[in-house]
Amino acid sequence: MTTTAEGLQRRLTLRDLIVSGLLFIGPLAPVGVFGVLDVRSGGAVALVYVVATIAMGFTAWSYARMSAAVPRAGSVFAYATAGLGRAPGFAAGWMIMLDYLFIPSVASLFVGIATHSLLPQVPVWLATGAAIAVVTALNLTGVKVAAVVGTVVLAVEIVLLAVFVVAALVVLVGEGPARPWLSPLTGFEGFAPLAVLGAVSVAVLSFLGFDAIASFAEENTGSARQVGRALLFCLALSGVLFFVQTYLASLLSPLTPQQLAQDPTAQDAAFYDMLRAALGGWLAVAVTAVKAIAPAFSAMVAQAAVSRLLFGMARDGQLPAALARIDRRTHVPRNATVLAAVVTLLVSVWAASAEDGLEVLSSMVTVGALTAFVLLHASVIGYFAVPGRDRRASTVVIPVIGGLISVVVLITASGLALAVAAVWLLLGLVVHALRRRAAVGG
Repeated sequence: MTTTAEGLQRRLTLRDLIVSGLLFIGPLAPVGVFGVLDVRSGGAVALVYVVATIAMGFTAWSYARMSAAVPRAGSVFAYATAGLGRAPGFAAGWMIMLDYLFIPSVASLFVGIATHSLLPQVPVWLATGAAIAVVTALNLTGVKVAAVVGTVVLAVEIVLLAVFVVAALVVLVGEGPARPWLSPLTGFEGFAPLAVLGAVSVAVLSFLGFDAIASFAEENTGSARQVGRALLFCLALSGVLFFVQTYLASLLSPLTPQQLAQDPTAQDAAFYDMLRAALGGWLAVAVTAVKAIAPAFSAMVAQAAVSRLLFGMARDGQLPAALARIDRRTHVPRNATVLAAVVTLLVSVWAASAEDGLEVLSSMVTVGALTAFVLLHASVIGYFAVPGRDRRASTVVIPVIGGLISVVVLITASGLALAVAAVWLLLGLVVHALRRRAAVGG
C-alpha cells in the first residue's frame, strides 16, 4: 500500500474500481426507462442498448487513453487541462460537476420518495437527508470501507437480476413469448432506424456514471492503465446486462409499444407491470425494494467522485486550497467530501419540496456530463497531437466520432436542460475569472 505526496492512499483494486462504476450506473438502470424506450423504438429496446453501448464505447476509449496518459485525480478536469489548457480544463471540470455533484441529489431523492411511499409518516426530505448522512459517513471512513459495502449492495442487485433472468426463461420456455422472438431487435411492427436512434439518445443516459472510475486514478493499486481497463470492462458488462434484461422484458411485456404510447402514465411502470403479469408480484416487490435502496449507494460513489474532482481542481489552484486537504487518518479529501454532502443536502431538500425539482436536477446532470464528454474527446486530440506522442489515426478518428455522438445527444436535450447548463457555465466563467484575478493580484 502506498500513499501519494498529497496523502491519497492506493487501496482500490481493479475489482473495487469496477464495483464503483457498476454501482454508479446501477445494473437495473433500464427498469425506469424501459417503457419510454419501448415506445420510442417501436419495441426494439434491446437493439437500442446495443447501439447505446457502442456509442458510449467511444467515450470510454477516450477516458481510457487519457487516464493512462494523465493518471491524476480530477478525471476530465485533469485530462482537459493537459490536452487543452487551464481554461478549457476548468470548463470541463465545472461542467462534469453538474453530473457528479447533482447525481447524489437525484439518487438520494429517489430513496426519499421510495421510503415515503412505503412509510408515509416519514417525510421525503427527512428520508433523503438520512440517506445523504449515511453515504457521507461511509465515504469519510475511507475508500476501502465504502468499496466493501458497495460490493455487498452490488451483489444483491446482480443476484436479483439473475433471479429475473432465470424466471423469465422458465416462463418463455413453458408458455412462449408475448411478442415475436426477434422483435426486441427488429421492432414490434417493423424496423424503424430513426426511431431506434432517437431512443438511443435516452438510453445513453443509463450509462452516465461509469466515467467516475477515472476520479480514483491516484487511489488504484495497479498501473496507470488499470483505470482504463476498469472503465471498458464496466461499460461492456453494463451493456450486456442491459441487453439481456430488456430483451427478456420485451418478450414478456403484456402491452405492445402502441398500447403504451396511448397511455403515457403506464410507461414509467411498464417494467414493473411486466413483472407482475408474467412472473408474479413477489418479484416486482423485490425489484421495487432494491430500486429504493440502491440509489443511495450510487450517491455514495458519486459523492466520492465529486470530492476527488474538487480535490484535483483545488490542488491545481482552480478552487480554494482548503478543498485539497487530505484527512491524515482516513486518507480521503475530507473538506471536499463534506462540501459535496452539504450541497447535495441543500439541493435534495429543495428538490423534495419543489414540484419540478426532479426534472430540473435530471436536466442538470445530463447536459453537464455530455458537455464534459465533448471536451474530453477534444483533449485526447490536443494531448496526443504533440510531436513525440502517439499520433496514430485512432487518436483523432475515435475522439471525433465520440465527440459528434455527444453533440448529437446534447442537441436532443430539452430546452430546460440547455438553459440550466448555460446558467451553470456562465457561473463557472465568473468563478474562473475571479480566481484568475485573485491569483494575479496575489
